[in-house]
Amino acid sequence: MYKNSSKIRMGRVALGVLAAVFAASVGAEEASEPTGLLGYMGADVNDTQFMKNLGLQFGGWINAGITYNANEPAGRFNGPVTFNDRASEFQLNQLYFYLQRAVNTEGDSWDFGGRFDFMFGTDAQFTQAYGSPRGHWDLRLMNEERFYDIALPQAYFEIFAPFGNGITAKIGHFYTIIGNEVVTAPDNFFYSHAYTMQFGEPFTHTGVLLSYPIDQNWTITAGGVTGSETAGWDGAWDKGLGNWAFLGGVTWASDDKGSSVAFSATSGEISEQDANNWSMYSLVIKHDIMDGLHYTFQHDHGWANSVVGATDRSGSNGTDAEWYGINQYLTYDISDDLAVGLRAEWFRDDDGFRVVSPARTLGALPASSYYSFTAGLNWKPVNWLMVRPNVRYDWADKADAYDNAGGAASFAGKKSDQFLFSTDVVITF
Repeated sequence: MYKNSSKIRMGRVALGVLAAVFAASVGAEEASEPTGLLGYMGADVNDTQFMKNLGLQFGGWINAGITYNANEPAGRFNGPVTFNDRASEFQLNQLYFYLQRAVNTEGDSWDFGGRFDFMFGTDAQFTQAYGSPRGHWDLRLMNEERFYDIALPQAYFEIFAPFGNGITAKIGHFYTIIGNEVVTAPDNFFYSHAYTMQFGEPFTHTGVLLSYPIDQNWTITAGGVTGSETAGWDGAWDKGLGNWAFLGGVTWASDDKGSSVAFSATSGEISEQDANNWSMYSLVIKHDIMDGLHYTFQHDHGWANSVVGATDRSGSNGTDAEWYGINQYLTYDISDDLAVGLRAEWFRDDDGFRVVSPARTLGALPASSYYSFTAGLNWKPVNWLMVRPNVRYDWADKADAYDNAGGAASFAGKKSDQFLFSTDVVITF
């Protein structure tokens, strides 16, 4: 079932490419020279006069890895853990490309730009709607490769207006401002993701988002998002356009940027057919304890009115749902190319509404608290290559969320904990 010939070929080709690239990195003299593989090879399209004249930037990466699950689940799912949700199976998580024209936010004149992102891989499904119908931003590809999708996670225009300190506006489909971890693989310390990121927060929004720097320390962001069955979360551009929700936040950063506090929130009616409220907020505090030692604290809290079992607009047949948690991260830069990190998380799904296992197949779980502890390394032998081995232990106090069986019983877990060892590579272009 899991070893069809096309998947084996894909795995062998991808592993061969990764091995060749890794071997090439051993001979690299300086990690500070090129910032991407194309630059290292002397073929960076961004160095052409055409791209410079238009102010365009092309980029991307390959992210691939494998995870060992000590439970050796028959269904080969790592329960609710994502994005590395498959056990003992090579995953091409992200083949990612983007084209961007960033606006000049330092000038005193209008500027226009935008960005378009393309993703292929096993992460594509997770970057789209959780619990919502598939839309134009999520295209199924290769039926025989049931875990591989195409996604267009961002497609927006950007405008800089020179009013006051300058207003920047995004108009279109863009990543959320909520939380600490992000979809884009090179921007995370760990390969696996926190429950909070997967089940407690949106990934993307469709709408308008304005940002304004009050001064060098304070920035305020606010806008309206739409197009979803979950109050502006992960919605397609052509669905639910009459239902608008708020998205915004405020950020403070110290003069030396060694400390920051970011508060963000979203709130709105669930859909045009359901007037009940769906809201959440996220608080992220970062502080450099000392040179090379970084600490991050995150608290999220979300709630939705009359959604569990709701059948009509009044929600009279439903009950409220609530979820919340705390994440903590501690990383230390051993050297310029090597860092070690720890992540500890408690996530409470108070009504069995948010967390599912396996996450890809949406198997329902009872109300429970979920705990995880992750330790890992982040090694960059050259600027365009990152290797992230890590170990992780998960457990749930009221749910058998792990060791999923195969076949018709794929939703059924047999254990309340699991141990994972995984490693992945990120090759930036």
